[in-house]
Amino acid sequence: MKKRFGIFAAVVIAAALTLSGCAKSDSATSSAAASCAKADLATVTSGKLTIATGQPAYYPWIIDDKPETGNGFEGAVAYAVAKQLGFATTDVVWVRTTFDSAVTPGAKNFDFNLQQFSITPDRQKAVDFSSPYYTAPQAIVSFKGSKIDGKTSIADLKGAKLGAAVGTTSLDAISNQIGSKPQVFNDNAAGVSALKNKQIDGLVVDLPTAFYLSGVEIPHGIIVGQLPSTGTGDQFGLLLSKGSKLTSCVSAAVDAITKDGSLAAITDKWLATDAGAPVLKP
Repeated sequence: MKKRFGIFAAVVIAAALTLSGCAKSDSATSSAAASCAKADLATVTSGKLTIATGQPAYYPWIIDDKPETGNGFEGAVAYAVAKQLGFATTDVVWVRTTFDSAVTPGAKNFDFNLQQFSITPDRQKAVDFSSPYYTAPQAIVSFKGSKIDGKTSIADLKGAKLGAAVGTTSLDAISNQIGSKPQVFNDNAAGVSALKNKQIDGLVVDLPTAFYLSGVEIPHGIIVGQLPSTGTGDQFGLLLSKGSKLTSCVSAAVDAITKDGSLAAITDKWLATDAGAPVLKP
């Protein structure tokens, strides 16, 4: 699998600059469908489910820019939701959009879109979101050969020099989850510079940012691991047009795969095991 980060990097950077908190889905404000049976769903094309992603789409969200394979975290989520809604794999149609065009008001050529859209109050004024399908945990970025390369537990990180940007949940995680005194930086760029200069052993950021930093910004970068989820963090939702009659049904499908454990299995496969970002043991 080849890691490609260009557009994904821009998305992460934009999110980091513009988002300061997490918000739950406001799907209750959408027009509820009378029935979630496949035959009653008001999809863009009758009998088909049209799903959008980026152009191109990147690892580990979509593998090899081929969402139709279902490989990658968001590809797998898309097909799991489609199945819950009653659509066979052959009934799914993929289209491509830019990130910016998807989050602006107006008619959409898709039933739902997934491109790591964070759920925010401002965006909810223009579009609908499903229930969250992903809450970003914190992760530790380092480099090959560092003091913490190969560490597998939080206990192994005792004594390591870890840093994070001021005012972030990442900074709190170092103190509260790892139990260390953090090195504080004005922003992630300053932390990356310190890591490159080996002034710190690791930088703590949210996992989507960790994929970018380890793959693009840091020479020989690695993700040491994810911190166990606390249930808080930046949340991603499936994006729908404002007032979509599908919103409640799509949310119900996300809730169903969350409840039955299939979403957790997808997350573990594509954002931990296969992505080289294991969850650190307590």
